[in-house]
Amino acid sequence: MANKPSVVDSLVLITGGARGIGAATAALFAARGARVWIGDVDEDTCRRTADELGVSGGRLDVTSAESWQQMLAGIEAADGPLDILVNNAGVMPLGALRDETEQVRDLILDVNVRGVLNGMQAVLPGMAGRGHGHVVNVASMAGMVPLPGMVTYNASKFAAVGASLAARREYAGTGVVVSVVLPSAVRTELTSGAPLGGGMPTVDPDHVAAAILAVLKSGAARRSVPRWVAPAWSATAFVPERLHNLARRLLDDRRALTSLDTTARGAYIERVNRQAEAHQAEHAHRGDLGGPAS
Repeated sequence: MANKPSVVDSLVLITGGARGIGAATAALFAARGARVWIGDVDEDTCRRTADELGVSGGRLDVTSAESWQQMLAGIEAADGPLDILVNNAGVMPLGALRDETEQVRDLILDVNVRGVLNGMQAVLPGMAGRGHGHVVNVASMAGMVPLPGMVTYNASKFAAVGASLAARREYAGTGVVVSVVLPSAVRTELTSGAPLGGGMPTVDPDHVAAAILAVLKSGAARRSVPRWVAPAWSATAFVPERLHNLARRLLDDRRALTSLDTTARGAYIERVNRQAEAHQAEHAHRGDLGGPAS
């Protein structure tokens, strides 16, 4: 069976669905006739968002294979097997690498990388067995463009892009498609306090949701938001490094180190730190960590 060409009546799970890109994508897909579930580690906010949008929702810790199994079992019992997974959950702490705590580093890598891998492993075999399905991983242009102040985040998003393209090849010919979407700076809580503009394209969550819908229709391997950014960056491979460095200085590519408004970003930082502590405690309790969270 070929991959479904439309989201109408498709069963969709969107991770990180409580806010931002995830909530915008859920709203768009529901409006297009999909049967939508959202999952988020913040269960209370997730359920409120689900109620507001008229979709289904529940707690999902993307870093836990067990949590994935529980979520998918609940979805299947209620609505049947999944047609589409949007792996959107992510965290984006910013700042100097020397100041990054181990707890925060573990959270970035576990959510942004392990979460994507867990999701694909949980759904791709079943989709292949049914002969159709689509996974869209939401990465970032930080998966192509290295930036000071984002070292671990860059690492996580480069990994997410590579995993997406490799899984696409692994499942080629099965009727299952894997795509990756790479937004530029998105106006959500993740970028609060970060100096945007100045040569850096910025978009709204609705733009990213529209791009996710577009790759479901086209089956494209990769799409940036705005669409021109990834091709433009790829072309810079032919530009000498000294010109790269000049352009970066003109665009102030160190702004995440020098111009971050930590006061405006305070609420997000506090929530990430709480999540990092809870993440370490939960994984240590499950016994899957030999020491501090890693």
